[in-house]
Formats: sequence, structure tokens, C-alpha cells
Amino acid sequence: MTGHDDTSGGRDARPGRRRQERAPDDPRPGPPQQECIPEGDIDGVEEALALVGPRDPQPGRAAPDAGPTGRPATARHRATSWPEARSLAARIGRAAAPRTRNTALGEALGQVLAEPLVALCDLPSFDTSAMDGWAVAGPGPWHLDAEASVLAGHGDTRPLPDGTAVRIATGARVPPCTTAVIRSEHARVDAVSQQLRAEREVVPGQDIRPRGQECRTGDQLLPAGCQVTPAVLGLAAAAGYDHLVTVARPRVEVLVLGDELLTSGLPHDGLIRDALGPMIGPWLLSLGADVVATRRIGDDAETLHRAVTTSDADLLVTTGGTAAGPVDHVHPVLRKAGAELLVDGVAVRPGHPMLLARLAPGRHLVGLPGNPLAAVSGLLTLAEPLLRGLCGRPSQVPYGLPVRDAVHGHPHDTRLVPFVHGEDLLVPLHYNGPAMLRGIAAADGLAVVPPGGAQAGDELEVLDLPWAAWTPPTAEGGRFT
Repeated sequence: MTGHDDTSGGRDARPGRRRQERAPDDPRPGPPQQECIPEGDIDGVEEALALVGPRDPQPGRAAPDAGPTGRPATARHRATSWPEARSLAARIGRAAAPRTRNTALGEALGQVLAEPLVALCDLPSFDTSAMDGWAVAGPGPWHLDAEASVLAGHGDTRPLPDGTAVRIATGARVPPCTTAVIRSEHARVDAVSQQLRAEREVVPGQDIRPRGQECRTGDQLLPAGCQVTPAVLGLAAAAGYDHLVTVARPRVEVLVLGDELLTSGLPHDGLIRDALGPMIGPWLLSLGADVVATRRIGDDAETLHRAVTTSDADLLVTTGGTAAGPVDHVHPVLRKAGAELLVDGVAVRPGHPMLLARLAPGRHLVGLPGNPLAAVSGLLTLAEPLLRGLCGRPSQVPYGLPVRDAVHGHPHDTRLVPFVHGEDLLVPLHYNGPAMLRGIAAADGLAVVPPGGAQAGDELEVLDLPWAAWTPPTAEGGRFT
């Protein structure tokens, strides 16, 4: 539900004051644009309650509506730290035994190798001419067989007698006894004597690709876990493959929750456009998932329970309903379904009401907050590392860059702020409230701001977006080439 306010935890923001903002039409990056902040320090209250813990209504007796752990459904608790939540999601993904499939070469693009790519033949599989020119045997000048030529794709050729030359094409099989290949531009033919004379020194073996130069049969070309790119398809084809063993894409179903959501037209009469339905499925697809369905469900606990318990997807992703408002049904539905909550709230802004639950062995649910940028935070915090493991992809190596401007931080929680790259600096974008998508739509990624904020020049960890074209720096300080 895009109506959730990430600062209050409920469906509607409480009355309060606004911090000073930049003009909404100011395109310049600048200080973070803040959403409505309730009167009083609600984060301080939540922190105190987390430290004290729930009050037992009657000593020796469980509180009402207690879940499997005995903790009341409404009890406040300390949220999982942001690094710990990401690490846990990654471990869960890696621990799952990936399903594999035999995939035709033409259908394998974008998938992940489940097994190492091993050469099925020598590359090249025979001595090959690297250039158009003449194959020569022995020292020159050479008598040219004007009526013969060696073309690519032809089978065995006769041995080349000493002192002779023959026309040869790039990629053609070099005749036995060939000393070298002379490029067309490096020799001339005497029209009268039909002799070939080189115009520069001829080195034995020049412009011949010897058999096995690139690899020998049985050599490992790529390890398991590599993504199948167009270049990988070409290498696999050259090495003799018709099919590849790949990791089957995890099947994901998206459940968009909320009575207030419109699928077309302009917002009106308290109804708003669904921003998450069009976004979440393609985003998950870019993370390697097979999105089997995106379903819209109103604020109906029974319908949600039926959808959760009957789905056969490896991962369910819900949007909205993860807080504690009157129509936030995700927690009650998970308790009723017997799910195990692995992450119940993360100390990150926006997006702290996100959750991760195990529905059954090998089946999980990621609950995203309903506000758009808060949902993106949940995607990158929980769904991305989980799917990376399920897809068989290695974990990304964290890297950081200095930030150009000072960035406001939360007193206790990590903060994720959209940024763009500017001369190897992170430039924060100021449309970064939990209900905003304007910043992330223009962003290269999210900067990880520690509690308390960051000053200009501080190095911040970077979360790249799946489609970002910018190349991160290497450990040596340059960029990958």
C-alpha cells in the first residue's frame, strides 16, 4: 500500500510539522527533502520501548495473541541491523540447493552456469590461418600455384611442397608442412615468373593460430556461477556446446495489497495509483527471478492467507501491510500460516517495517513496505541478496565512494539515499522521502548512510541498481576494462 508512512509505521501520517525543504521544482541535488515528521521524537519512544520490552499483563501468563515465540503480536522489539539483515538474506539464499536445468544455447542468455564450462574440444581444433594471404613452405621466393587456394570450411588439404605457396583465407585449415602465412599486403607476385616474393622478413609460424592455442579439451573456461552473457554464448558454441546446465530461475509471485490502489487513470477521491505493481515484477526479473504472476489483493486477510498458503512459488513478495495498522494483515496471516519470521523489521530508513519469513522448507516471503522508496529499500536489503543466492550468483564485493555533500542521517538507523555519479563522487538526490520515486528513477544507486549522517568527503558504501551502466572502481583505483 503506497499509503503507509515509513516514519509512523501506520497507514496515515500523524499530524506534525515539516522540516525546512528546498523548493519542490528545484532540480539541483541538495539537502534531503523530508516528509512530515510527527510532533515529538517517535524514534526515541520506539527505542525506549525496545529496550524495556513488552509488559506482561499477568505474571506467569502469556500475553494475548502470542505468536510461536511467545511474543505478543503487538510487542515492540529491536529491529535487525541493516548489515545483519542483508547478510542473513544472503546466507539463506546460498544455503538453498539450486535447481538446475538443461537449457538450449539460444535460451540461456541471462541465466547462471550451474556447472563449470569445460572445453569439449581444442580451440582452435586445427592449425588455422589468422589472415588472408599465402601459405608458404620453406624459404622464398616461392612458386605460386595460381590455380589452387585453401578456403575456410574445407576438409583435409595436401601437404605443401617445399618452395611453393598457395592462396589461403582467414580461418582456413593450414596445409601440412606450411612454414608461415604471409599477409596479402606483405608480399607481391611476379606476373611473368609466377613467383611470390615477401617484402619483409618471414618468421616461421607467423599468422598461424596453432591447434589448442586458446584451450585444450577438458580445460575449464569459466567457473560455475558466471552469468551467461552474449560473449559466454559465443564461447560455449565455439567450445562445442548445444546446451548449458544452468540454475533454474527462482519462481516469484508478487502480491500487491491495498484497497486504495488504482491501476489506471488519475488519483481521485482518496484513491491513488499503484506504483509498485508495475515496478516490482520487472525489478525482480532484473535480479534473476522468474516472475510467475503479479496479483492485486485488497485489504482482506482471508484472501491474503489463501494466496500465501496456496502459492507454489519459491518466493512471495508482498507490498504494504507489514506495519501494525488496522488493515495491516501480513503479520497475522504469517502467524496463522505457521511461518517463521526470520527478519521482523530492519533498522533502516526508509523501509524499516520490511520482513523476511520462511513459509516452508525452500519457500520464503519478503514483505515490503507500501511506500515506493521504502519498498525499493526492502528489495535491495532482503530480496536482492536472497535472490542472488537462489540464482547461484556470487555475492557482490562491497565498495564505497566519497560523497560530495553532507547527508542527513537517522539518529540510530542506517539510511539509504538515492545518488548519481559525478566525477567519482556520490551526488545525493533530494527526492528521497519514503513515498517518493522521483529520486530513485533518476538514480545510479543508493548510498548507505550510517547512523548520524555523513559529511562531505566521507566514503559511503554503494548499492548499484541492477540496470546501472556505471562501472565501479577496482581495488587499484581504476575502472574495470
